[in-house]
Amino acid sequence: MLLDPRALTGCRHRVHLDTAYPEAVADVPEDIGVQQRREAARAFRESMRERLMSGSARTRSWIIIDPTTRASERAGATLRACADGVDRIWGAVLPLEYDTGRRGRAELLVRDRERGGYIPVIVVNHKVTDPGSGAVTSGLDDWAPEVDETRKVRAQQRDQFRLAQIHRMLEHNGHASPAGVGGVIGYGGDCILVHDLSAVLDQYDERFADRIAVARGELATAPSQVGECRSCPWWPDCKASLTESRDVSLVATGSRAEVLRGMGVRTIDALAAWDGPPPEEWPGNGFDDVVVLARAWLSGIPLVRRTAEVTVTRADVEVDVDMESYQEHGAYLWGTLLTENGVTQPYRPFVTWDPLPTVDEARSFAEFWGWLTGTLERTLARGKTFAAYCYSRSAEDKWLLESATRFAGLPGIPAVAEVRAFVDGPHWVDVYQAVSDQFICPNGKGLKKIAPVAGFHWRDSEAGGEASMSWYRDAVGYDGEPDAAQRERLLVYNEDDVQATKVLREWMTDRAAAEVPLASEL
Repeated sequence: MLLDPRALTGCRHRVHLDTAYPEAVADVPEDIGVQQRREAARAFRESMRERLMSGSARTRSWIIIDPTTRASERAGATLRACADGVDRIWGAVLPLEYDTGRRGRAELLVRDRERGGYIPVIVVNHKVTDPGSGAVTSGLDDWAPEVDETRKVRAQQRDQFRLAQIHRMLEHNGHASPAGVGGVIGYGGDCILVHDLSAVLDQYDERFADRIAVARGELATAPSQVGECRSCPWWPDCKASLTESRDVSLVATGSRAEVLRGMGVRTIDALAAWDGPPPEEWPGNGFDDVVVLARAWLSGIPLVRRTAEVTVTRADVEVDVDMESYQEHGAYLWGTLLTENGVTQPYRPFVTWDPLPTVDEARSFAEFWGWLTGTLERTLARGKTFAAYCYSRSAEDKWLLESATRFAGLPGIPAVAEVRAFVDGPHWVDVYQAVSDQFICPNGKGLKKIAPVAGFHWRDSEAGGEASMSWYRDAVGYDGEPDAAQRERLLVYNEDDVQATKVLREWMTDRAAAEVPLASEL
């Protein structure tokens, strides 16, 4: 039985199911979101290989392990390159360890010229640092770690465990650097974040021992709802089992369920009957909400009010906004719906169909920004009130600010300070925040979970953020000729999102207090 590092940070029960019954899900289509993330990661790794080789190929000896050969041949080539002292080994694969149960590979092995051996470096398509200070980083061309006063580490246990596993495998083959460090090139690809593996090796060893014991059938597991479940092929079976047993993880997921089970609270019924103070080990706040969730689940209630009255900012002129982006390449569509004095204008999209990344994104963004701020200024000049709405502002804020940054100086592009003043000002309203403040949501707080309670339904039964990524690839012709039907599908999907936001906020103002029970009534 062999495990790669992905098993160390995921669901224990999935490790058991994947290893005990692999044939049961062999034909289950992979989750579309997982597919897209894997493809994006592959493309990023390839771009980093080209960048690294163009920078240091002239001063360092390189070898690329042929990815088309069998794994055993790649492992042999990797060990030979290590024995030969090659400076940098791309696409490294280490021999399968049937005794320990490990398997692993690294995008890059960097020879430690001072101490000997190799330092593992992985390439990942997510952020690994944030603005701040204290992170240790190295340049891409030369391994020279030093404290970086412009960055702080963004905790990514999965990266550290993967590096720890590769380090252990290098040790097993006599090629580990005694420095005991590893590196991660994250999204942006402008430096290598250096991790001190001595800080995580004990935890890694303990976790690996647990997971390999599960895989070998030496430890029993049981299903429990965690974040991973939504993209797991085993979830339908696990959900049926959890629902039948009324398992507490259906309303208190992840570590919260473990805390409750430790206190003997294993069912939703037992949680709903709780009448004492929160458990001392409860992670974070919100225990009272979880008790209400349990009571709502038992009653089949999709939404519960926190407050006697439900309010949301309203204005004379209202604009609903929804943005569509593609991975980290950019925002290609800003959809809008303008309502004035109760009359709603036709949906208006600002879009580019040039494949991202493209400078034409600057044109569509500038047109959107000019229209939005122009509407705001004209409204205020007439002495009327204005509000623009989105649902869960983090994505819109990100691309408003990043678009202003990336396209600075191009026609119609606002200054970052101007965008910041808008998103931090009184005219930008997050309906998601209003929902979070005033409702407890047993089925989740996503727009597609909440808007149907208000009576809105999407025209496309497959509508969703991850599905739209696939539609976008077809719409712009990443893999062939552009598909006009998929462009129309994306516009319909985006229009429904802005319509849903409008319907939801109007329902909150007009009917929610009468239609949704108070938490105290459960």
